[in-house]
Amino acid sequence: MTHPTPSQTQTQCRTHGQTTHGQPQHSQDQTQRRTPERARRHTPLDRLNLAAAGPAESLLLDCCASRRWARRLAEHRPYPDVEALLAAADEASYDLTRDDLREALAGEPGAHPLGGEPQVGVLAAHTALRAAHGAYEEKFGHAFLFCLDGFAVEERLDHVLAGIRTRLDNDADEEWAVTAEELRRLARGRLGRLATGGSTVREWRRSHRR
Repeated sequence: MTHPTPSQTQTQCRTHGQTTHGQPQHSQDQTQRRTPERARRHTPLDRLNLAAAGPAESLLLDCCASRRWARRLAEHRPYPDVEALLAAADEASYDLTRDDLREALAGEPGAHPLGGEPQVGVLAAHTALRAAHGAYEEKFGHAFLFCLDGFAVEERLDHVLAGIRTRLDNDADEEWAVTAEELRRLARGRLGRLATGGSTVREWRRSHRR
């Protein structure tokens, strides 16, 4: 009969809670501590921070179609939180030139999306809205922008129609200033939804394909 050596006995006894196959207990603890960290899911802001420059700019262009605006936000990553991202977006919006605004406006839809506006009983209002858009674009040469964040769906058509009619009285310089502010608000709202996982212009479709 062969008796185990003292070193073998020590190893066998330590497997009950202290050593597994000779692995020190502190190594097991470190592995257990690392596992939850590796398993942590990235937030939408994390994904924006970690995306390569090209994909990040593409996502940002869905919020504002100015390449200068999108490139500036992409270059200043990473952002520690959503508030810092939105503050950077506001600063970039305030610095847009007239040419930057034209580029951003060219990327906007010709008619402002009303997002779920009920269709029953509003045909006349939509006809008036299309006519108002046409008058606005004929006068100013670009799409009408109006940020609808905070308005109930059933109120949006009336607010857009009233906004167009009011702003048709502006001169060109006044309307550029109002349009720049509406673009800033639109970009901020879209970016906030992008960075928090809410609905966005394309709802992370590009990132989900990768």
